[in-house]
Amino acid sequence: MEPFDDEDVPLYTVGQVAQMLAVKQAFLRRVDELQVVSPQRSAGRQRRYTRVEIRIIARVATMADEGMTMPAIRRIIELEQRLAEAARQRDELAARLSRVLAERDGLARQLSALLRAEARDRSGEE
Repeated sequence: MEPFDDEDVPLYTVGQVAQMLAVKQAFLRRVDELQVVSPQRSAGRQRRYTRVEIRIIARVATMADEGMTMPAIRRIIELEQRLAEAARQRDELAARLSRVLAERDGLARQLSALLRAEARDRSGEE
């Protein structure tokens, strides 16, 4: 996979993100200070944003424009991330359960076949 295809690669500078989203660089620094989004840092200590973070910042900007406070926005983002993680874990567990049930059904069929064979063998012995 190319770095440009990966949404989690920190490629974008503060200036680029500010221009993309039509927000001030100070807004981006505030979002970082409040840990709503915590971009990685380059070797020169400059913030570098991923596409995922840019989407989150766009939502933050919309919520801020609607009058929400940064602490409230941060809490909403945190809860959404926790919900997404819980949904991911639920889906993973559902897939594991499905595999276990399929294995159980296969073993039950094998056991049933063995029992039938054993019953046939016993009836043939008598």
